[in-house]
Amino acid sequence: FEERRGKLYAFRFSDPFDHASCMTGQSPQATDQAIGTGDGVATDFSLVKTYGSAYAPYERPISKPVDGSVIVALDGEETVDFTVDITSGLVSFTQAPDDGVTITAGFLFDVPVRFDTDSLEFSLSAFKAGDVPSIPLVEVKL
Repeated sequence: FEERRGKLYAFRFSDPFDHASCMTGQSPQATDQAIGTGDGVATDFSLVKTYGSAYAPYERPISKPVDGSVIVALDGEETVDFTVDITSGLVSFTQAPDDGVTITAGFLFDVPVRFDTDSLEFSLSAFKAGDVPSIPLVEVKL
């Protein structure tokens, strides 16, 4: 908290309830999330995680993937011919995927957050009782 100067500076946070392209308790697979369709020209695709399926699914941009965790597939076949920018979530292929090829990815990710307060109030007696004070965080949209 002091290092971030309260709510002044953001930081990467691993949300224990939502930090992977897959369901909680599972390991990411290269086919977890659709991130695009090849057109034979485009080489860059942004990581996203889709929530919901039937009514108005929401695509959340993933801008802070965990280094070394991203796996990618072209039409279901894993590939290693790509790089990932861990500061933006941009997947770049060495060669543009062919027209109509489905591009999917699996990954772990952090969430950019900041504290939502400039002061923390708690007593040491709370720690002896096993309580953890509430520390509000706010996601930072990049």
